[in-house]
Amino acid sequence: MSSTPASTGRLIVMLDFLVSLFTQNGYAAVFIVLMICGFGLPIPEDITLVAGGVIAGLGYANVHLMVAIGIVGILAGDVLMFVLGRHYGERALRLRWVAYLLTPRRYAMVQAKFSRFGNRLMFVARFLPGLRSPIYLTAGMTRRVSFMQFFLLDALAALISAPIWVYLGYYGAQNHEWLLKWLDRGKVIVLVVAAIILAVVVRYFWRRSSRRRTLLRLRQSRRRIP
Repeated sequence: MSSTPASTGRLIVMLDFLVSLFTQNGYAAVFIVLMICGFGLPIPEDITLVAGGVIAGLGYANVHLMVAIGIVGILAGDVLMFVLGRHYGERALRLRWVAYLLTPRRYAMVQAKFSRFGNRLMFVARFLPGLRSPIYLTAGMTRRVSFMQFFLLDALAALISAPIWVYLGYYGAQNHEWLLKWLDRGKVIVLVVAAIILAVVVRYFWRRSSRRRTLLRLRQSRRRIP
């Protein structure tokens, strides 16, 4: 869906602000903004990553290192939210900003997502703006997912999204019109790549589980033979 002129204008203002901020403060600013995004900061993660790519394209940073910084910053914010929920449980809701972030309506939506996706929600959450932080917080609070499951699935999603956005900003640094056009398309690309990788991973583990069941049945049948 194409952006409206008003939303495009806000996007340009936000992107220009982040590019200016990152140009002056480098990798540390990118890391901090991405980490705070994990706490529900109303700055889109994709625009933050694109801005990091833009400053790399303008010669102020190394694009490959920017990808690494982006991934680490994303995971740092996500892990902190998960650990906060894990450590404090429902007591975390006593914090005003947590109560604002995880409203009863959002909590109900997160529970519905858990029912639909199960533990895979830790991977899917990366592509659900607005629910990402509440999902990680709820996952920690409810202990529905182990830390290792959460981290591996979240890291897989970050390894997909971060490079796409950073390299998009890098290649569009000198052509804002092209960059703005591909920002909308980039969302589709990220979702398509994520869906393909998720399908491959699910198929791999399904086939692995199927082989184990087949071997188990063979062993059991051999034991029954006199």
